[in-house]
Amino acid sequence: MSGYYPAPSRSRPPPHRRAVSIDFLSCGLSYRPDLGSTPCILSIKCHKLAPPSRSICLRYSGLDRELSDWFFARREYPVKYQRALDRIEDALDMWRPGRDGPRLVAIVKCRAGVHRSVAMAENLTKEVKRWKGVRSTVDSVHHVRLCASKDYTDSCVSAMPLHTKLPEDLKEVDVVIAGGGLAGCVVASRLAEADRDLVILVIEQGPNNYGMPDVVHPALYPRNLFPSSNITLFWQTRESPQLAGRSPIVPSGGTLGGGSAMNWMVYTRGQRSDFDSWNTDGWSADELLPFLKKLERYHGKGDKDRHGFDGPVNVSKGTHTCSRAENAFVEAAAKLGYPESHDLQNLDENNAIERYYRYVGPNGRRQDAAHRYLHPKLQSRDYPNLHVLVEKQVLKVLFDDKKRANGVVYQTNPKWLANPEYLATAYTAQRQVHARKMVVVSAGANGTPGILERSGVGDAQSLKKAGIDVLEDLPGVGADYQDHHLSLWSYRTNLTPQETINGYQDGRFNVEERIRNNDELLGTNGMDAQGKFRPTETEVEALGPEFKKAWDRDFRDAPNRPLMILALYTCYYGDHSVLPDDAEYVSQANWTAYPYSRGHVHVTGPSMHDPVDFDTGWLTDAGDVDVKKHIWAYKVSREMWRRMPIFRGELAATHPRFPEGSKAAVIEKADGPVMTDDNARIEYSAEDDKAIDQRVREVLSTTWHSLGTCKMAPRERKGVVDKNLSVHGVNGLKLADLSVPPENVGANTGNTAFLIGEKAADIFVKELGLGGGKERRLSQARL
Repeated sequence: MSGYYPAPSRSRPPPHRRAVSIDFLSCGLSYRPDLGSTPCILSIKCHKLAPPSRSICLRYSGLDRELSDWFFARREYPVKYQRALDRIEDALDMWRPGRDGPRLVAIVKCRAGVHRSVAMAENLTKEVKRWKGVRSTVDSVHHVRLCASKDYTDSCVSAMPLHTKLPEDLKEVDVVIAGGGLAGCVVASRLAEADRDLVILVIEQGPNNYGMPDVVHPALYPRNLFPSSNITLFWQTRESPQLAGRSPIVPSGGTLGGGSAMNWMVYTRGQRSDFDSWNTDGWSADELLPFLKKLERYHGKGDKDRHGFDGPVNVSKGTHTCSRAENAFVEAAAKLGYPESHDLQNLDENNAIERYYRYVGPNGRRQDAAHRYLHPKLQSRDYPNLHVLVEKQVLKVLFDDKKRANGVVYQTNPKWLANPEYLATAYTAQRQVHARKMVVVSAGANGTPGILERSGVGDAQSLKKAGIDVLEDLPGVGADYQDHHLSLWSYRTNLTPQETINGYQDGRFNVEERIRNNDELLGTNGMDAQGKFRPTETEVEALGPEFKKAWDRDFRDAPNRPLMILALYTCYYGDHSVLPDDAEYVSQANWTAYPYSRGHVHVTGPSMHDPVDFDTGWLTDAGDVDVKKHIWAYKVSREMWRRMPIFRGELAATHPRFPEGSKAAVIEKADGPVMTDDNARIEYSAEDDKAIDQRVREVLSTTWHSLGTCKMAPRERKGVVDKNLSVHGVNGLKLADLSVPPENVGANTGNTAFLIGEKAADIFVKELGLGGGKERRLSQARL
């Protein structure tokens, strides 16, 4: 399902909720024998609309695939009802004419007094006319009319198994999933598909994300970094002398869908050598490729045998590409010897750049795990035993006297209480729910260690210090924290406001109006080109003996491994009010693929209120190899920028403070590219290198790629889980999130989290003896 619309925040609707009457005209169009009868929604006529304080409910059905979704509106003014029609279009988008899917068109006609509905219908009609492959003839037409009585609507809404309070009959379930993040949503969905009789409960500490504008509209994602964000967790870390005395804040997903609901949506896969380096049976690149293909519905170019075309997650360019920025990055990289790859995500390509795809559907909507895996099932009424409890924190796992996990303790997240200021230092009422078959912890690399440690599973010394009884001594819990630490550098361009997403952050754009008009710029993350980069041997030598030693050991004979990943974002991540002029400033993002630095994340007490001891460990590696990577990447990206046609200068406030008279001095304004000789290079002195080193330490930040805190390895190597994701030393307890990779991946980690969710679900389905017979085949047919 691609269409999103806010669902009710409680299980039961208010007494005044009522629905509207909708007519559906379905027909067979562009029949393809390999797909069976292909459905088409030809016309949707809204006969009657509820007044502003009411809600609407509508359902549509297809013939080829079971295509049922419920849309709910709960707003205060009529314009929102027009947006329900937008959501219809969104839901149908994946069935647009294309080489891999059924062909379907939609024309919306409104006969009601809803403000701007007519404009929506006109815009959609124009778009339909642009679609290729639409035939003018219709083979067969039949009417499907859904009665919209209040009783019918109320029964549908109340049956939706999404709760803020656990129903009395759900005190015991088959499987508890502690964490409704990216991997947790995947696991829950796949288990439900395997056996609809399996009673599953997902417990998420954050809110229901269904239809949230900052979630579903990709261009709004920088707003998830605002301190006021309700869907982001902000982890305070230790002060670090290596980071110029700073205490970085590391964000992570704090809503259903986890990181996939608030991240940058970049589609990148790890390298073949990454998965092989995990050295775990069942987790090699060849063994994982089927799961990489299973999750995606790929709309890009490249090696077709390496991609999937029937999965739930759309991978596309979205609705907007800044071609000038994309071309500038590609062409500038080529001048420095980095070619354009035909498919940088095929597990084998490297040392090249690519016109990037993203986790954005062709309709311009974010493809987060909740909207792509979980919500369609919750709203279909076909999975009555799949339940989600939101706004509840899992405190710890319960065990019986044989150390078998049999439930969890949870409490209301104080953030979602009516008066949380009165409970900042108090406990909320704790509750328990029991699991008959399995407990899965999926709270992310930052959150999962805490749940284990509060349960008595972790390093014995750390647990005793925190006042927690030791159940199982596992020193690897919370250890070896990794992050693809990032340095951002800003450049002045001649791009127009409609070519960047800055207007959504600095107040120039009316966000609500642009959402109403379905602005195509909403359907981009602002990242159109990125590359995986390796230095030349000359550059390796110039970085010093410590760097060369690390290079020779880990990279020289492993050409599949990138050193750094470089990307251009058409967005300025900073305070727009202090920019020197009204030019469009954008960001160059450089981050290390395989950090040598390690940190940790541990609890300091048994309560959720106790602070977390979180040390990122950034730039603490021996020989300062990690900081030298950033120095090299800064120089390479700067060479690229000074050759780009869009280059109009460097934002001095974000660049190193080079000494007076330096040949590498910042150019604040320019009329165009200043490097015309492809063989020329900016000259840096030893003092210049020190200035870059210092600035890296001052600006180094997170990519939100926390990883490896409960790694999959033997316990003697500080492992926490085995190849089946079972926690060492206890029974019935599984982990499934980015805490388990034993080694890092040369890619944004969202894809790896999806992969872990799919692989984990396959393991759990087999262990539970699910997925046999008709139900299994039916589930696969619907994907």
